[in-house]
Amino acid sequence: MPIVDEKGELTKLLLKGDRDSLDAIFPLVYDELRRLAASYLRRERSDHTLQPTALVNEAYLKLIDQREVDWQNRAQFFGIAAQMMRRILLKHAEKHNADKRGGNLQKIELDEAVGFFEKQNLDILALDIALKNLAKLDERQANIVELRFFGGLKNEEVASVIGISLATVKREWTIAKAWLLRELSQS
Repeated sequence: MPIVDEKGELTKLLLKGDRDSLDAIFPLVYDELRRLAASYLRRERSDHTLQPTALVNEAYLKLIDQREVDWQNRAQFFGIAAQMMRRILLKHAEKHNADKRGGNLQKIELDEAVGFFEKQNLDILALDIALKNLAKLDERQANIVELRFFGGLKNEEVASVIGISLATVKREWTIAKAWLLRELSQS
């Protein structure tokens, strides 16, 4: 299911914003949210206990509970969904590591390839710390990484959500990946 809302159905429901409309959204977005969740969980440790369905359900419950979001379109919805999933995975990872008393964190092995985000066993805690550090330096780059990596948005969709040019998104994405590669390789 593409992120683009060709029929405008999801966008219309988001703009209505009432409870019935928000309840009607779930069947429209479930498959895409589950695909994103499965993608995130493939990058997690092999013994991860959170399943894609549980991640989708928890993220969706948080999404429809948002009171201060001015819903605009499908891309924005999936961008916010990505943020929710990231927070849920982070909370889950923090709990897991707290249970182990902080031990046994895996080092991240990243190569110089452009597709380094697709690596398996990515340490979500290390990525979160790196993203927070990146946000201190350049909030827009951190936002682009979050939308691309956690939201699964394409450059064109990121440009639309943030309101910048496609060329700027491409340039900032390249810079942010290089910065994160260096930052994560040092941890």
